[in-house]
Amino acid sequence: MKLLSGNAHPALAKAIADYIGEPLGGVQISRFPDGEIFVKIVENIRGEDLFIIQPTCYPPNENIMELLIMIDAAKRASAHRITPVLPFYGYGRQDRKDQPRVPITAKLVANLLTAAGADRIIAMDFHAQQIQGFFDIPVDHLFASPVIVKHLRQREDLKDLVVVSPDPGGLKMAYAYSNMLGAGLAIVGKQRKTATEVEAINVVGDVDGRNVLLVDDLTTTAGTLTSAAKLLKQRGARSIKAAVTHCLVTDQGVERLRNSPIEELITTDSVPQRALDGFPTTVLTVADLLAEAILRVHNNQSVTSLFRV
Repeated sequence: MKLLSGNAHPALAKAIADYIGEPLGGVQISRFPDGEIFVKIVENIRGEDLFIIQPTCYPPNENIMELLIMIDAAKRASAHRITPVLPFYGYGRQDRKDQPRVPITAKLVANLLTAAGADRIIAMDFHAQQIQGFFDIPVDHLFASPVIVKHLRQREDLKDLVVVSPDPGGLKMAYAYSNMLGAGLAIVGKQRKTATEVEAINVVGDVDGRNVLLVDDLTTTAGTLTSAAKLLKQRGARSIKAAVTHCLVTDQGVERLRNSPIEELITTDSVPQRALDGFPTTVLTVADLLAEAILRVHNNQSVTSLFRV
């Protein structure tokens, strides 16, 4: 087995390597004067089972291109099997045609990874489950929920809990959390006005006097979370916390969180985390989960047990 890391999230790659007990392989990534990416793998990988750890987070175009070039370099160096490990899958929100003359970019990225030479994918919490079907190669789709639920079960401030999905698309995730936590379930109906503006319309379920946990796969501008939180507060929620797998929050998102009823954000290190300027944030590591998945794929073992809490 060989592990390589791109420039997207070296700290997570190092934590994964430490868990596995294998050093990260040597790779030189540089830029030509005109900005083109150059990659050189500086050790022999012929016949190796290669895992390339690279979330395609901000800046997505740089990180995706870097990953594609690393895959091509590995293929031409005769690696036996190449498995990109994607803690976060960029462009995942563009998973369908919801307007005329728009692309399905999540499918395009899947095609690019396959064409570059990927033999298998390990990914975590796709924005939409159907993205697995965009690949014509095996995909091991992991969930951060066991890591987050394990943390939540140790908390005393989350009794009398209701898990809330901030939009209908996240109902399946919210239902899984509610089952694992033995909590109630509710859903917020929303209407998206623009890419950054969301309006919460109604709540289905009882949240009056209850502690609320909003769950979602990712947040950037925090529009969905904060508009849902305001509506839940109006409906009598006692406290509101949010659990999000991928936190790519922008300056606008930080400002919205500060001005919202959300008291704490619980997230993971699937992407590099920025300081949220004093907003209460708990960051849980998914390094052990990803490392265990890599070991099981390498040893041809089942990864199903990783979904259990």
